[in-house]
Amino acid sequence: MSDLLSPSGMPLQDLIAGSSIYFPPLFKAVLLGFFFWLFIHRLLRDWMYSGEIWHPTLMDLSLFMLSICFALIILIL
Repeated sequence: MSDLLSPSGMPLQDLIAGSSIYFPPLFKAVLLGFFFWLFIHRLLRDWMYSGEIWHPTLMDLSLFMLSICFALIILIL
């Protein structure tokens, strides 16, 4: 019965094998980027929420995404 649900060569097995290869570096980058973001956020928090920036939440989100990209570059190199 289990052979009928997942025969060899089906895309589900490729997805499972691919997720074990590609997802862990992304999770590592998110964790490392989160710590970069915590440091940068603490440094720039007063400036972001002072009113000089149009939308501080968007600035905060963009800093988070940039820190994840930076962490991924560090992990790749």
